[in-house]
Amino acid sequence: MEKARRKPRVRPPTVVVRPAPGRKSRAIVRLGAIIVPAAIGRSGRTVMKREGDGATPITSMKLLSGFRRGERNGRLATALPIRRIGAGMLWCDQSGDANYNRLVRAPFGASHEEMRRSDGLYDICLVMDWNISCRARNRGSAIFFHLIRPGYEPTAGCVAVSLGDMRRLLPHLRKGTIVRVV
Repeated sequence: MEKARRKPRVRPPTVVVRPAPGRKSRAIVRLGAIIVPAAIGRSGRTVMKREGDGATPITSMKLLSGFRRGERNGRLATALPIRRIGAGMLWCDQSGDANYNRLVRAPFGASHEEMRRSDGLYDICLVMDWNISCRARNRGSAIFFHLIRPGYEPTAGCVAVSLGDMRRLLPHLRKGTIVRVV
């Protein structure tokens, strides 16, 4: 009898986010041969992430899914599950609420972020598994991989790149891709 051959396990790609020299809110993102500038939290990086601290957590996070503004960004070349952002989509950032660090719908009384932002930051927004699979109060919410503000202004704790760089990265990303902040 022949032994069944196992398919080799394909490891998900890893996106490495390293601090850039000069400013604690700047970073370098690398995925294989692709190297792009990025912005991170206004407070830099931390191993002790807390809600509202403005820091990007030093950890490895899996990409879970993403969101896009369809009227601004049509179909995206990626294997990552991407949902179109609709009116009334919000993200709860109220640590005491049962929906903390979850997608919710308007009307919603607790503190939240609008996913359909007028500034375009979430026109492409990838959800990283920070405090989602195992939620803990006050550990930080809405830690996304999204688009950059002009001038690479700092984020509130997310990782942000330009639209062109995001489009270069997306074809290589899928559910389970690791984003490692070092």
